Amino acid sequence: MRRRPSAEEDVYRPRTATTAPEKAEKSAGMVKSQRTQERKTDVGRDSALEPAVEQNTSPNGRLGSKATVETVAAQHNMQRGRARGPWACSFLTLATTACSIILLATIVRSYLTLQMDPKGCAMSYMRPTFAPFPDFDTEHTRFASKYSLYLYREGGVDEDTRVRGIPVLFIPGNAGSYKQVRPIAAEAANYFQDVLRHDKVALDAGKRSLDFFTVDFNEELSAFHGQTLLDQADYLNEAIAYILALYHNPHRSQREPGLPDPKSVIMLGHSMGGVVARTMLRMPNYQDHTINTIITLSAPHARAPLSFDADMVSTYNDINTFWRQSYTTLDGRKNPLADVTLVSVAGGGLDTMIPSEYSSLTSLVPDTHGFTVFTSAIPRVWTGMDHLAIMWCDQFRKALVKAIFDVADVRHSSQTLPQSARIEALRTRLLTGMESVVEKANLDHEPTTFLTLEHSSTTIMSHGERLRLRSADDSSKARAHLMPIPAQSLIEGSKFTLLTNRALEKNVSEGMYAVLLCSIFPPSTGHAFADLDTTHSTASTRLACKNAAADVSLLPASTNESVNAFDTAEPFSYLQYDLEDLHEYQFVAVVEHGIEHEQGWLLAEFSSGEESSIKISKGHHQLLLNGLQRKLPASRPMMTELKIPEVHSTMFAYKLHVSRHVCGSAEYELFAPLLRQYIQEPYESKYFVNTQGGNINVHGISPYMPPPLSGKGASEGLSLQLWTDPTCNSTVEVSLTVDIVGSAGKLVMRYRTVFASFPLLVVAVVLRKQFKVYDATGVFISFSHSMDQCIRTSLPAIITALTFLAVALSKATQGPWARKWLGRTASETVDFTVNDFMLGTSDPFFWFLVPLFGAIGVGICIAANYLVLSITHLFAAAYGLLWSWTRPTGEKATSLFTTSTSYQRTITTGVLLLMVVTIVPYQFAYLVLCVVQSSTSIKALRTTLDDGLDASHNFYNYAHSMLVLMLWILPINMPVLVVWIHNLAAHWLTPFSTHHNLLSILPYILLVQVMSTGTMVPRITSRVRYITNVAMFAFALYAAIYGVTYAYRLHYMVNGLCAWLLSLYIGPLSLARLVQYLPRSRSGKKRP
Repeated sequence: MRRRPSAEEDVYRPRTATTAPEKAEKSAGMVKSQRTQERKTDVGRDSALEPAVEQNTSPNGRLGSKATVETVAAQHNMQRGRARGPWACSFLTLATTACSIILLATIVRSYLTLQMDPKGCAMSYMRPTFAPFPDFDTEHTRFASKYSLYLYREGGVDEDTRVRGIPVLFIPGNAGSYKQVRPIAAEAANYFQDVLRHDKVALDAGKRSLDFFTVDFNEELSAFHGQTLLDQADYLNEAIAYILALYHNPHRSQREPGLPDPKSVIMLGHSMGGVVARTMLRMPNYQDHTINTIITLSAPHARAPLSFDADMVSTYNDINTFWRQSYTTLDGRKNPLADVTLVSVAGGGLDTMIPSEYSSLTSLVPDTHGFTVFTSAIPRVWTGMDHLAIMWCDQFRKALVKAIFDVADVRHSSQTLPQSARIEALRTRLLTGMESVVEKANLDHEPTTFLTLEHSSTTIMSHGERLRLRSADDSSKARAHLMPIPAQSLIEGSKFTLLTNRALEKNVSEGMYAVLLCSIFPPSTGHAFADLDTTHSTASTRLACKNAAADVSLLPASTNESVNAFDTAEPFSYLQYDLEDLHEYQFVAVVEHGIEHEQGWLLAEFSSGEESSIKISKGHHQLLLNGLQRKLPASRPMMTELKIPEVHSTMFAYKLHVSRHVCGSAEYELFAPLLRQYIQEPYESKYFVNTQGGNINVHGISPYMPPPLSGKGASEGLSLQLWTDPTCNSTVEVSLTVDIVGSAGKLVMRYRTVFASFPLLVVAVVLRKQFKVYDATGVFISFSHSMDQCIRTSLPAIITALTFLAVALSKATQGPWARKWLGRTASETVDFTVNDFMLGTSDPFFWFLVPLFGAIGVGICIAANYLVLSITHLFAAAYGLLWSWTRPTGEKATSLFTTSTSYQRTITTGVLLLMVVTIVPYQFAYLVLCVVQSSTSIKALRTTLDDGLDASHNFYNYAHSMLVLMLWILPINMPVLVVWIHNLAAHWLTPFSTHHNLLSILPYILLVQVMSTGTMVPRITSRVRYITNVAMFAFALYAAIYGVTYAYRLHYMVNGLCAWLLSLYIGPLSLARLVQYLPRSRSGKKRP
């Protein structure tokens, strides 16, 4: 026996064909009982669905008139229709969508057009040939049928396929080709052939040609799939064993006699290939000491570029934990990575594939074993580059090849220098030389030069006097200028600086200028000295000196004609010493050699720390509101440094303006102002030549990045070094302002996953409202109407609560309460997961990002909903048109959900489950389910349009909302599915062991299968309905808090939600309802 419907349910029951007076009478009789029931129990009914009848009642509670009753009933029916209509859209919804689109368009426009660094890479050329190794087959590794190994040879230079030099193995990245090694390998072959082969000193130092090996991974998508990354690392370890064995084979090797056989290989990895190189040392088949030098290019070391695959996230956690623990081991002898040197090169802001701060090694290795450098900081490169250009950029490949040769030493079995010498050589080649970790080469060495002086050719400067030289004649006579070093520092931070447009040669007798650090005390005997005589006279004074050329830092030339730092002009030479490092010397001697027909200039001075270094303490708020203005006086030093500790976030972009008064015609500038912006960790520098300002952005502290391995706090912030000609006696004004619109584009690279997780928060809240109203009233309102109600009520409250939560978490992450709540132990010195949740930052300044992402998420969901509606209505209309053409005249329409029997559906479900267990990953099954759910939604819409019943409306709204939810989860599953299809194309049929978990897809399958029969989820009026409410709310919170770091878990959470909805179908109270919808295949009858 059917229970009697409550008054609340009866309001939204399907209406029968009664007359208008009967409708009015029924409505009048229901008002009092309905209002009484609402006072007794709050069932959470949506306010928009309540009949607006109260204002039309008389004081005695009865309806005023028959016409009024009919009006109320008509309004009530119209309101019910609006709630169920899928296209319902209020002004608030339109306004929210418009605001969201404007915000999103502003962010995208900023990302694509603003704060763009100039591109300065020159094209590279080569004549490649690749020699395969067919004997490296499945007897060596099971992946030989999937991957291939090649040896690169440069045509016309080295075409012999026998190995003879130092082995280098290149690892391509995500979707990368083995042929990407061509520019670097060609430069290495040509550099050795043209330069090193003729340099006896280099040959005696163990420099030999490089044997570049490269691996064909069939352009696999290693960034999407953790198991693929592990497969590649496994194969490469076997490839290294094979490569090293080649040098033992006299038929495959042309090794010089007397040289030790190689026992290690230099690794060069691009993009994910750099992560694979680090993974190799963690694999079970890794042979100790076969890898000791790893150079990576645009590799995301710090965190996974995508968190859609559980294997990828767990692999990253395992690898990074292994590296961190290895370097924090107290006993160095137990460190498996003690002899490994790791260098990461980043492309900077032009890299739109991964955020360049992901290339940082500060959370993985100490500075004694590795560092991160940006290409814009590398001498003679001085330009950023995109993710692919870093492989072919001509300036960079020259610097990289020289760096590899610097660490190579064929005299050792490791084929490289010892670890300490390796890291020093790489710093010297790739860093600017002004970093604190770069040691000055000359300070620890004995004097090597005697400087002979005569009074007529020597100028002794007074203390504090600036040396300014400009070659204006063709005199060939050498002169010496002695600058006395102050006995003690003027103030902390005092330094000696020298800048010239001429190269400082290692041979002091060559070049226009030579800079020497001199002492009047006689050196210890037993050393050979070069004699630099400026007098050719016997009546003279001699000083023991060291040549400072080895400590020169190259700066891009800055003249009035300069445009970019990467221009082809010869660079400036710059020397900088802290005064305390010169305490053993008495003079800095500048020897000026007269060279005919060459022009040059030189500036040198001692400056106090108070004058040359200015610290500006301004926070985000002050910079945002007022900016920064600083006027440098006319009496300033040649180099002035502005330190701004608060400017360290990747989320801000700035506009810099430099204005100055140009020198007059009588006395003109030696050089145009030159600006260097830099941060210390990682080593990022950018230069602005002939500067009047530019775009300032840094890759310092970034969202979701782990803290430094050293446990240090905030970054030292941005520093601006400004070189100007102080002899012009003119002031310089520097201003720095926040580029708000330009900063918006920074959100794309740092928060791109947020644009997938926050819309899921919105979808979950909308679904929660739909089920809440359905359980209370029996009406499953449309997604559009629910969205409109949520915008008015729950979404603002939830987003506000999340904003306060983000601020609270950012302030409390380092506190003892948060440490205990987040499961951290007191013994942990550094928590590398501290930035894993919410906005990924401990800076409460960025609280506004929560409502920003919330507003954008709402707009994206509204747009996506109407897009899905448009597509389903289009297909439903096409289906109806096709049916009208093919249906015989007079035949009645039948239900669209009875085309298959229960046995057919059971067989279909069983086959799909069997395929998931054996062949296909569950991601493929999920794609199939999305297609099936789309078909169900289209059928439900067609049914609703045909019969217009309330039950049909309910089921269509329910099916459509579940389709929207499933479509938002689909992008999380697509990367693994693409990898699987790619493997099929490569004839690799080995299944992914971790993606055949039946429980990961079974609830989805069963729920979609039940819904395909047209069965509506039962309405729950008991307290069990709160479980649905809480489950939706928990899913929404998780999507907001952990949706970025652990996006793959969102699939599992929706899977659990499907399991709960499925339990509602098969529960005791709904079993009878479920049975009545099942087709009776044995009797051949169809459901009416």
